[in-house]
Amino acid sequence: MPRDTLTREQIVRAAIEILDTEGVDGLSMRRLGTRLGSAATAVYWHVKSKDNLVVLAGDEVWAEVELPDPGEVGWRTAATAMANDTRAMIARHPWLVTAMSTHLMYGPGKARRDDHCLAVFEAAGFVGVDADNASKTVLTYVLGTALSEVAEAAWRARLRRNGGNEEEQMRDAMTQASEIAMRFPRLRARLEAWEEADAAAPPDQSFELGLQAILDGLKAQLTTRATPI
Repeated sequence: MPRDTLTREQIVRAAIEILDTEGVDGLSMRRLGTRLGSAATAVYWHVKSKDNLVVLAGDEVWAEVELPDPGEVGWRTAATAMANDTRAMIARHPWLVTAMSTHLMYGPGKARRDDHCLAVFEAAGFVGVDADNASKTVLTYVLGTALSEVAEAAWRARLRRNGGNEEEQMRDAMTQASEIAMRFPRLRARLEAWEEADAAAPPDQSFELGLQAILDGLKAQLTTRATPI
C-alpha cells in the first residue's frame, strides 16, 4: 500500500491486530508494513516510532470501554459496569498491561474513560482528590486481577514466536506447579478440593466478590463522613 494511501487509523488498527496475537515484542515496523502491504518507511511517514505506535494503539483500545450514565443506572451500577468492561477490554488486548509498564499511556481514548470514571464517583458523593482516589482504587484492582491472565497470554505469545508447543508446555508447567503446591498443607487441600469438584460447578466469582467489597468500602467512607460527630 503506497504511503499516500495509508492512514494513521489503518496503521493503528493493524498494529492492534499484531499486538493482540504477538504482544509488544512481536510488533515491528517491518511486520506491520508486511501486513499493510507497504514498506516500513511508509509506516514511519505516519507514525514516528514503534513506541509512539504502541501509545496510539493503547489509547485506541481504552476507547472501547463503555460509559454508563450514573444518573440513569446509579453510581454503583455504573462503576461495576465500567470495571467489568475494562477487564473485558484487557482480556481482548492483554499486551496493554505490559505496555503500560513501559509507556506513558495518554490520549483522548483514555482521557474519555478517566473523565467519566471521575463523574461516576462524583455522582456517588466523592469530591476532589477523594474522587481521584476512588477511581484509582478500582482501576488498580482491575489491573491487578488481570495480571495473571496477561502473564499467560504473554507467555503463549512468546512460545508462538519461538515455535514452541503451547499446550504441551502449559501441561508441564501446571504439573510442576501442582507438585510444588502439594508440599504445602493449605495449597494441597485446595488442590484436592478442586480435583473433587463437579466439572459443572459455577464459574469463578472472585473478581465480582472483590469488586463489590471495594465498592462497599467506598460507600462506607461516604456514610462515615456524612455522619455528624
